[in-house]
Amino acid sequence: MSNELSENEYRQQRIENMEKLSEAGFPAFGEAFERTDRLDRLHDQFELEKPVIACGRIVAMRKMGKLAFAHVNDGSARFQLMIQRDVIGEDAFKAFKFLDLGDFIGVEGVFFLTKTEENTIAVKSWKLLSKSLLPLPEKFHGLSDVETRYRQRSLDLISNPDVMDLFKKRSQVMREIRSYLDQLDFLEVETPMLQQLAGGAAAKPFEAHYNALNVDVFMRIAPELYLKRLIVGGMDRVYEMNRNFRNEGIDRTHNPEFTCLEIYQAYGDMRSMQALIQGLFLHIAETVFEKLEFEWMGNTIQLQLPWREVAYHDLIREHLGADWFELDEVSMRAIAEKREIGLEDDMNVKEITHEIYDKMIEGTLIQPTFITRLPTELVPLANTCADDPELVDVFELIIGGKEIAPAYSELNNPLEQRKRFEEQAEGDESAIDHDFLTALEIGMPPTGGMGIGIDRFMMLLTGSDAIRDVILFPQLKPRG
Repeated sequence: MSNELSENEYRQQRIENMEKLSEAGFPAFGEAFERTDRLDRLHDQFELEKPVIACGRIVAMRKMGKLAFAHVNDGSARFQLMIQRDVIGEDAFKAFKFLDLGDFIGVEGVFFLTKTEENTIAVKSWKLLSKSLLPLPEKFHGLSDVETRYRQRSLDLISNPDVMDLFKKRSQVMREIRSYLDQLDFLEVETPMLQQLAGGAAAKPFEAHYNALNVDVFMRIAPELYLKRLIVGGMDRVYEMNRNFRNEGIDRTHNPEFTCLEIYQAYGDMRSMQALIQGLFLHIAETVFEKLEFEWMGNTIQLQLPWREVAYHDLIREHLGADWFELDEVSMRAIAEKREIGLEDDMNVKEITHEIYDKMIEGTLIQPTFITRLPTELVPLANTCADDPELVDVFELIIGGKEIAPAYSELNNPLEQRKRFEEQAEGDESAIDHDFLTALEIGMPPTGGMGIGIDRFMMLLTGSDAIRDVILFPQLKPRG
């Protein structure tokens, strides 16, 4: 309660300062302000006595008798201001002392170098652009409480320069992804986020009701089936930087709303996607971060080529024994119990195997690893391997023990696709995307497809331990 009162008192003091500023001819919420340039660029343009117009938020201030110093930050950099009473006039100088940390101001002046050789603007006039009514966290020394940082991201960005840099890096990564794909003649497209059928992945969707059509709809769990329609239509290289929504758990590597890059290339296959993702990841690492070695979750990740490739069954044998696939269900369950891996009663041997893989093996794959030749049941939208119809021609890229990207040689046989949809639907005809099947029957060329989890990729590149660190506004429990 005392903190609340203290904050209220602080706010009241700032309101009183706002009123004094207004009386002095400095209204609290000003108009647009045209500056010479951003503060980071002004540092590059520094030249003694050069006229300059600048603006930003006051993040530090030192008021003395006839002189005051302040630092402003416009999101790009900090810059020091020097305010002299004899230069700006008695009234303007008196009013300046009513400013608080967090206020936005604009100034006109000239470049000046202090005795400590700090780039400075010697202010000739100033203008209040916006008054801050609440104090900055810890007097601008940082916002440390994790929960508060997520809930009040604006304060987090103000007080933690590393956080600001992370999200600037994220923007750069997105830009470079687009640039890389555009240079390879991929076309960026947009597909529906509201869908009448939740298809393209095995996940629980968020449900809604579309009043205009009086139909129930789903937030998309994946754009895959729409993007493949575009391949059928003749767009031979497409991608979408999309938002997906899955009504499932929240943990360190999962958020119900997440960003995914999906890419489809006609006349390609899983191998095409392998070459593409390696080229893309190395481009991002070298262009944005200028390195190929990253620290993530206590591990050092090396992105240098070559990346390991191992077949799913070989990996299982490597960890569980060469005779694993000769064991019966009872023996498998006994091994799972011994290793404290919980199993559902209705799991078959393939499901037991994959559960053990998920819980025990995947997390051990630290360096970039392509897991290939997965069982058909696990990937219903992929083409089978030419030498074994029980396996699909896919890869899962694992880095740091987490899946970063799956890729398929896409299934383009409409008869086989219908069969797999029917098996998934278990008799519910309404759950089958007949429009997609019709598109496949028109004919889809051999196609490679891939999805990349951008949030997890950013975790890797920035060394973040929690997915909420790389999402500006992560989902959180309501206060209370």
